[in-house]
Amino acid sequence: MSLPDSLLRGERSRLFPVLADTSKEGRTLSIFLSCLENVQEFGAAMLSAVGQRTGTRTRIETYTEVSLKKGTEKKHRPDGLIVVTTGSRRWTALVEAKVGNTDLTQEQIESYLDLAKLNGVDALLTLSNQFAPLPTHHPIALPAAVRKKAALFHWSWMFVVTQANLLLSNDQVADDDQRVILKEMSRFLTHPSAGVRTFDSMPAAWPNIVSKVQTGGKITASADETREVIGAWHQEVRDLSLVLSRQLGTEVTTRISRAHAADPAARLKASIADLARNECLEATLNVPDAAAPIDIIADLKTRCVTVSMKIKAPADRKSTKARLSWLLRQLQRSNPDQLHIRLFWPGRSSDTQHELTVLRENPELAGSDKNGQVAVSFEVLLVRDLTARFAQRKNFITDLEAAVPDFYEQVGQYLKTWVAPAPRLRGDKSEPDMVSIEAMAEKDLDN
Repeated sequence: MSLPDSLLRGERSRLFPVLADTSKEGRTLSIFLSCLENVQEFGAAMLSAVGQRTGTRTRIETYTEVSLKKGTEKKHRPDGLIVVTTGSRRWTALVEAKVGNTDLTQEQIESYLDLAKLNGVDALLTLSNQFAPLPTHHPIALPAAVRKKAALFHWSWMFVVTQANLLLSNDQVADDDQRVILKEMSRFLTHPSAGVRTFDSMPAAWPNIVSKVQTGGKITASADETREVIGAWHQEVRDLSLVLSRQLGTEVTTRISRAHAADPAARLKASIADLARNECLEATLNVPDAAAPIDIIADLKTRCVTVSMKIKAPADRKSTKARLSWLLRQLQRSNPDQLHIRLFWPGRSSDTQHELTVLRENPELAGSDKNGQVAVSFEVLLVRDLTARFAQRKNFITDLEAAVPDFYEQVGQYLKTWVAPAPRLRGDKSEPDMVSIEAMAEKDLDN
């Protein structure tokens, strides 16, 4: 077997690794890379996330225990190599993997990017329990000059598990044997011995930041603790989107502007500024075919988590009561506990808010103080006061990851957007003659 040009040594990835029991990272990576290579749909899904299209002519080869021809004197050695060949086009990526509580470091990443450039490798792909909003973002902040040496991508292990589960739950793996292999990989990765875990704790700075806001202090945008909290929040939002993806069997994504998707540093800076200004952590999730995006706000001042969706009121209903009744019918099966409805009014009128329980009993209350104005849109909110648990690093994550799926179960899956009804034929189906048309035209000119 010939090795790729960049390799001095390397082993083809094994589905059943023969590495020592102490090499947990090596065993986990070998199993993953073998599935990437041998389960067609899985390889296509994972590689498409880093911009590599695959087809029937594509061949994926993966290697572990690699040693590169150039830069062998460097202290760090990557864990693997991926080679994707389609016709005459070839794409290669070094792979570095961490499991358990071991995180990637800036020194390692910079060293591997140097190796990639030295050996003509196109990209560096990292895997760990750290989360990134997009595969093109990275949990380790790096200088722009360093990132130019090779393309840099990151997958969290839970992203790997989610992609496998989506393919399996939607029956998208055609070959029976490959389906069994992918299912076993998923089972392995979700076993505690594999060292794969979700995001489960805010950073050490979290209680201090919350306490500062509670006592009237100000969040400093330039402080390291603020950056740590925002970095953790971005990871948690990504994990939350993966949790919902697995529960719904469809890919839930984080809404990120094009500018921020292209520039992770700009996104981090904007999020830090928003936290310092509003004393809230905010995020938006997109669920395919849902009536609206899901907005999430964690308010440090009130210690409340709010999950909501906003939809337009039906324009063919003429009164607020009729429009509200349209919404309430959609929420008949919802548990009203902690659910509220916010009504938005024309012009500069301030919005109003009522508990769902109250509006079910008295829908006339919604427009009683608006002097005949008609509501133009509604927002349904789940508001949870976490009290002291808000400042607790693990309990905040636990309660947030319970609130969002609960909201979707009680509200999101039932909400529908209003669609204007199709125009109806007139009772008299005969078409007007030319004389009538000319007469109408003359009348319009006279007016």
